[in-house]
Amino acid sequence: MARILYLTQIDIDPGVVRLLKPECARAGIRKPLVVTDAGVRAAGVLARAEAALAGAPHAVFDGTPSNPTEAAVRAAVQVLQRERCDGLVAVGGGSSIDLAKAAAIAATHDGPLKTYATIEGGSDKITAQVLPLIAVPTTAGTGSEVARGAIVIVDDGRKLGFHSWHLMPKAALLDPELTLGLPPLLTAATGMDAIAHCMETFMAPAVNPPADGIALDGLARGWAHIERATRDGSDLAARWNMLSASMQGAMAFQKGLGCVHSLSHSLGGVDPRLHHGTLNAMFLPAVVRFNAGAESIRSERRLQRLAEAIGLPGCDGAGTELAAALRAMNARLGLPAGLAAMGVTRDLFERVIDGALADHCHKTNPRLASREDYRRMLEESL
Repeated sequence: MARILYLTQIDIDPGVVRLLKPECARAGIRKPLVVTDAGVRAAGVLARAEAALAGAPHAVFDGTPSNPTEAAVRAAVQVLQRERCDGLVAVGGGSSIDLAKAAAIAATHDGPLKTYATIEGGSDKITAQVLPLIAVPTTAGTGSEVARGAIVIVDDGRKLGFHSWHLMPKAALLDPELTLGLPPLLTAATGMDAIAHCMETFMAPAVNPPADGIALDGLARGWAHIERATRDGSDLAARWNMLSASMQGAMAFQKGLGCVHSLSHSLGGVDPRLHHGTLNAMFLPAVVRFNAGAESIRSERRLQRLAEAIGLPGCDGAGTELAAALRAMNARLGLPAGLAAMGVTRDLFERVIDGALADHCHKTNPRLASREDYRRMLEESL
């Protein structure tokens, strides 16, 4: 049986941040905690969100780190409880949205956060008591604004996933004007995150034809516009399409991801300074080549169809040309040439492999990776 669920209310258009106040009212949020980070505040984007909330009581937590942590979640919950907020508005990238989701759990559920992690069997423990959330993304990458999951580094150092339909934002306001001027490397890294979501979920073996169609369209949009958005931060059409690609990647990855994310989650937990989207870009070529050996990939021409979506018709099924195209795109975007250029060394590999084997994305890859398989993928990505 294939169960298919879609999703939440989405508005995508320049200026839709203006809907923030009425959307809070629709969700029953009388006083939101706005979760953001210092960079969003400094860029003036927080001020635009607060202007949209003019006249409505609210509080602000701007301490989101680049990789959300359980300590930051506790700090946000303290502000939420002190200010007697009854819901959350996340204004920022995936880190702010994920931190808000985790705060929605922690404010209403007892025990340490790891209790509710997917690999700890915690998904069923997340109840409808979670606080309502509205998401306003300021980057085009994670798609967390339309996803049921969050990724947080818990107190024991693991980077864990939390998944429940109760965590789905009540509304997603995708305003490309809020992404104008995003620095080129951040545009590139978050954009490759969206492309990774579209590609990896299309390779995942679960049966979900709507997700496959959404993923292919999102990939085509992302591939066609990521260089434009990176090159010209004021290109509103490119920003709109990258926001759509990001949203579509997350709509699609309800069917699962795979080894790219198993490795990225694990390495990001080992070294939280590393950017998740950049790591995905580094791992994609090696994982594409590894997945070429999966029966579902071969029988359904999955790699050839991905290649066609980015304008490479006639590619073979070994993934060689597709992997080369990904590496070439990374280079054109100015991303690192590999993990070594990011400061990753081989002495980290065993810890990364341990985490990848335990990650919730490990078993949804089309081909189950062994310890040695992961080691080869790391070497190839170095």
